[in-house]
Amino acid sequence: MHEPIRLALLGDPVAHSRSPAIHAKALELTGLRGEYRAIRADESILEQAVEDLRHGALTGLNITMPLKAAAGALADDLTSPARASGSVNTLRGVGGLVEAHSTDAIAFEELFDDERFPEKAPLLVLGSGSTARAALATIRSRPAYVSARSSRNSENLVARYGLSGAIPWGEGIAGSLVVNATPLGMNRESLPGSVVAAAVGLIDLPYAAQPTHAAAGARATALPLVDGVEFLARQARASFSWWTGKAVDLAPLVEAARNV
Repeated sequence: MHEPIRLALLGDPVAHSRSPAIHAKALELTGLRGEYRAIRADESILEQAVEDLRHGALTGLNITMPLKAAAGALADDLTSPARASGSVNTLRGVGGLVEAHSTDAIAFEELFDDERFPEKAPLLVLGSGSTARAALATIRSRPAYVSARSSRNSENLVARYGLSGAIPWGEGIAGSLVVNATPLGMNRESLPGSVVAAAVGLIDLPYAAQPTHAAAGARATALPLVDGVEFLARQARASFSWWTGKAVDLAPLVEAARNV
């Protein structure tokens, strides 16, 4: 019989995370024995967990803020999505080495091909952090723009990814697919109205106990929407597959996340 799979999420805070429920469902669906824990962690705990990966005591780790940069620095190798985005949220041990991956990038790749959204719609990414970079690293041939509160950060991303341009914060683009890669919404804040009003689709990453204003507004107006819970389930599915080699249907993972 195989050893139980040992998985964990490291970051601070993590008490609100729905990842344990998602991965418990993935383990159930695949019939694998194991556990997934959310652990409040600092860099010293991360360093020990990476050593546990290296020696086989852990199977895989998800990493959230504020440890993403440190996780990437501790890894021996980065996958192509992690290298392109400069964003790490998943680790595994292979043959005594630790590999780092961005399953956010994998989730964005899926969504940018999703039939809910117009194929050629220009992309407008809000934010300049690691999740925004994961989105911008997967744009392919679609026109893409970035909008951040810091114009310097926006211009740096334009140069790094060869984007179509930087948009002043609060302005929208007619007919755009908007990705909210900021925390705006977690505490019931609103996105700038002109941004959503001009959109033909919304990928709204923040999630909390109640839908964000942006997600609620999109549902009320029938604007095509992927909310933060679905996005979380997508990146979790990609993590689980990378760790175990097992494919899992998305729908039960989304349901598990919504029922937390």
